[in-house]
Amino acid sequence: MLRFLPVLLAVPVLAACDPQALADKTTRNIAFGVVRPVVARDLPEGPAQQATNCILDAARIEEIRALARDTGVEAGSLTRENVRNIALRPAAQACFQAHNLPPVR
Repeated sequence: MLRFLPVLLAVPVLAACDPQALADKTTRNIAFGVVRPVVARDLPEGPAQQATNCILDAARIEEIRALARDTGVEAGSLTRENVRNIALRPAAQACFQAHNLPPVR
């Protein structure tokens, strides 16, 4: 009986998870892997990670899903343009400023 205790304790926790929130978080993680290399062309690793978070925070979920679809391939010109357009939004620019990151031009 004791060996099943962890499973029994995990069931209520898993039931409390929102499947859509979990899917969105997974999609964001995948999109992070697409956006970070684009940003890393202009910034060192540490700032590139923070700038990527700023960009994804400013993106709509539909945009994050579109970026995530580019996983496994090098970002093309459309993906780079989409990342830049999101980075130019006031929310992303404010995040860059709050973290002492250079603005996107």
